[in-house]
Amino acid sequence: MSRISKEEVKHVANLARLSVSEEEVNQFTEQLGAIIEFAEQLNELDTENVEPTTHVLALKNVLREDVAKESVGREAALKNAPQERDGHFKVPKTF
Repeated sequence: MSRISKEEVKHVANLARLSVSEEEVNQFTEQLGAIIEFAEQLNELDTENVEPTTHVLALKNVLREDVAKESVGREAALKNAPQERDGHFKVPKTF
């Protein structure tokens, strides 16, 4: 017996604004039933001593210390510019 009914598949398709044929309803009922059955196998696992988590890996931000230092000078910044005018990058017009 399927874990999801044809009516439920039609209802979900309607909520998703999907037009499905009767053949597709039968196919989706079988496929979704198999997915639900597979997911229910997780209920058989012993999770007694498993801490809840939101991510499988421990995440932490790695930030460098914010240190003020000398910035690149205008001449050094413009050294490799294809074109330069009045101390600024010269770029083509965008209009």
